[in-house]
Amino acid sequence: MKSAAWLAGQLRDGLLPPHCLMCEAPVAGDGQLCASCFPQLNFISAPFCVCCGLGLPVAAVADQAGRCLQCVLNPPAFGMARAALRYDQGAKKLILPFKYADRPEAAVGLARLMLRPGADLLQRAAVLLPVPLSRARLRERGYNQAAALARALGRQAGRPVLLDGLIRLRHTAPLEGLGAAERRRLLAGAIAVRPGREAGIEGRAILLIDDVLTSGATADSCARALLAAGAAAVDVLVLARVPDRRIE
Repeated sequence: MKSAAWLAGQLRDGLLPPHCLMCEAPVAGDGQLCASCFPQLNFISAPFCVCCGLGLPVAAVADQAGRCLQCVLNPPAFGMARAALRYDQGAKKLILPFKYADRPEAAVGLARLMLRPGADLLQRAAVLLPVPLSRARLRERGYNQAAALARALGRQAGRPVLLDGLIRLRHTAPLEGLGAAERRRLLAGAIAVRPGREAGIEGRAILLIDDVLTSGATADSCARALLAAGAAAVDVLVLARVPDRRIE
């Protein structure tokens, strides 16, 4: 059942001119940003870690392959991750209403921002698959923001989407403020391939979709489950990447 806020948003979008994803100012088309808000976004550009997508100063590139030190010391299960935006105040103004304020319709415009940084990953992916939410968080939010992004990306890039390929076996405490090691510990064994979905995964290149990548622990847990189910490869595409303050 759709929430009253979602229905109000649909009615507004049908009756009013297109509006900015961040500030509600009029724009030329749906899912766009106005001239005042667009400059608030910091798009990630080279150099960045070829493995986890973290924006890096040149001096922080740790090996000839272009990886950061963390990925050299603790390689993730996924192959490559890419992100459109640095997760700073501008990105938060864009993402948090989509994630917590019942704005699933924003996924179409947000997914467009992911097309260019994810072009190579989208081209080689056989199927897109969103990071799952626990049942408790799904009830709380009313929708999975990663699934909304995956659905929009699938349409825009012409790729099939397996919306329910992964499940959370248990609810985990909020991970905000925790280090990478503690995140990995909490997520160990928490994510699995949904029974009956193995055929859509086995032997295929999977592109995992999420809104924000922090330490990579959630993506790593998803990738391990997918590879154990026979996925040929797992890459990750997200809207925003949390910076590492230690190397800035």
